[in-house]
Amino acid sequence: MTETTGRFLTIEGIEGVGKTTQVARLSHYLAERGIDHVVTREPGGTPLAEKIRDLVLRPREEALPPAAELLLMFAARAVHLANHIEPVLHTGRWVICDRFTDATYAYQGAGRGMSQTDIRLLETLVQGARRPDLTLLLDVPVDVGLERSRQRDAGGTRDRFDSERAEFFERVREGYLSRARAEPGRMAIIDAVASKEEVTKRMTKVLESRSWIS
Repeated sequence: MTETTGRFLTIEGIEGVGKTTQVARLSHYLAERGIDHVVTREPGGTPLAEKIRDLVLRPREEALPPAAELLLMFAARAVHLANHIEPVLHTGRWVICDRFTDATYAYQGAGRGMSQTDIRLLETLVQGARRPDLTLLLDVPVDVGLERSRQRDAGGTRDRFDSERAEFFERVREGYLSRARAEPGRMAIIDAVASKEEVTKRMTKVLESRSWIS
């Protein structure tokens, strides 16, 4: 962690793992312990970054090439970091972010086949030394996640990623797991097939093991 006392927590995973639910439950857990924090998401998190999110996610007639998708993700991240995440952390508050750069390695890297070297260069350019203090990777088999996602979004608006085939999400999931295996000190894999309550318990157990909460 850099020169702040705020902790930077990220929640990752493919579609249907329950990130939105668990982010809210983790926020409640921190609030109960008197830890001042904010909840945000990527891509997005600020008015300008949300506009970039719309460019990335909304289906359009004109194709969005993988390179453009990657650059837009980091453009949104640059805005999000400078205008929201860094200012919050520098006040000593915590940040819980629904996805961050691990998602880029998983989706644009493993999923789209973009160069890991190029992603690392953009990561350094945009983030400098800033990395999450802890990343909780919610993991379920792809068929489970996609079925949950279909049930959740039935009749709702679908984004560009919803049209991807299962094979794409298999690559994304393996990209996530590969990163978690390579960085076990920062990333914890959470089996998210269990009940919401059990998943929350597993997440908070990992958090408590860091001795950040008195």
